[in-house]
Amino acid sequence: MAQIRPFFCIRPCREKAARIAALPYDVYSREEAKQEAVRNPDSFLNIDRPETQFPDDTDMYDEKVYQKARELLWQQIADGTFVKEEKRCYYIYELTMDGRTQTGIVACASIDDYENQVIKKHENTRAEKEADRIRHVDACNAQTGPIFLAYRADQKISRVVEEAKKQEPLYDFIAEDGIRHRVFVVAKDVWIQEIQQAFAAMRSIYIADGHHRAASAVKVGQMRRKAHPGYTEEEEFNHFLSVLFPDDELMIMDYNRVVKDLGTLTPAQLLEKAESIFELKKVPKEERKPQKKGDFTMYLDGSWYLCTVRAQDIPSDPVKSLDVSLLQDLLLEPVLGIHDPKTDSRIDFIGGIRGLDELERRVEKDCAVAFAMYPTAISELFAVADAGLLMPPKSTWFEPKLRSGLFIHALE
Repeated sequence: MAQIRPFFCIRPCREKAARIAALPYDVYSREEAKQEAVRNPDSFLNIDRPETQFPDDTDMYDEKVYQKARELLWQQIADGTFVKEEKRCYYIYELTMDGRTQTGIVACASIDDYENQVIKKHENTRAEKEADRIRHVDACNAQTGPIFLAYRADQKISRVVEEAKKQEPLYDFIAEDGIRHRVFVVAKDVWIQEIQQAFAAMRSIYIADGHHRAASAVKVGQMRRKAHPGYTEEEEFNHFLSVLFPDDELMIMDYNRVVKDLGTLTPAQLLEKAESIFELKKVPKEERKPQKKGDFTMYLDGSWYLCTVRAQDIPSDPVKSLDVSLLQDLLLEPVLGIHDPKTDSRIDFIGGIRGLDELERRVEKDCAVAFAMYPTAISELFAVADAGLLMPPKSTWFEPKLRSGLFIHALE
């Protein structure tokens, strides 16, 4: 039973929403974040990445940096840049990219559901990455970036979403990257009840993206519980900001690999070894994109090769059968000596949004070989999470990215 509840949203005033909305804090380097904050003084990056307000030699983890985020947020709430809603509502968040639309429910999820594995994860988190967001959420006394959750499509929720989208949108803008964002409020009590009951009937919900944000939000909630021993379940710190999407609307893009050197091998030797492991054939550039599970393509020495994993080499294990696992276990580790892709500096990962030309560019610039992957399926993600297992690093790349700053959840 999933507790997905409406909340008192803090959101931008309508006329500023498009300029405030920002890509997630972790897609920018420090330099990129600073440049964007200078370019757009209204960007939510000023709050999400408050080191942008300080000289470059300032320690980005200094306490004064987090206090600056708090100061900016609550100052803009006070001056009307952000509006505080007086009724608990859900929100519909629709994103359209390249003609394809996905629509989520903005709500608050339960930290108990996270801890009890009703909300399931498929990635490990790193303490040092959690620490930054823990301090940011705690200092701001608010969650500013939603966690991207997925659920198995439900007809009752779809019906409410369809009806709610007949209203005038709260926001409707096209961002600079061409993605259209529309937001609708779900304020009717009957709609709220139907959504809440539909989620309550679900046994599992899945983190699609935002594992570190989720873990950080949960840990802040645990800290607040210890500080408030008489707390009730209604306390806001027991819940974290989320956007929940039905699985049949989600798109996972490929997450590709480049390797900086071939170790002791020559290109001809690597090709020979690949031919002994896979069904291999050279393909023209226009056929470089893998078309099915069990296929990946390799860019080596100026040519593309289609590599097909033999059926007998695909195990039934939900993790070992992932294409990224097959590449790692059959080639990257035994042939190229990449034993731990999380820590090995010889391998790099390139999100599918950057295209396959980027793989060729990297090989021509500073790498020896590139591998284009077939995207992981959402059903594979669910299977791994349902088995209580974890995916290899960089297995999924979701697009479009949720914007930060459109929805804020105060912790009290």
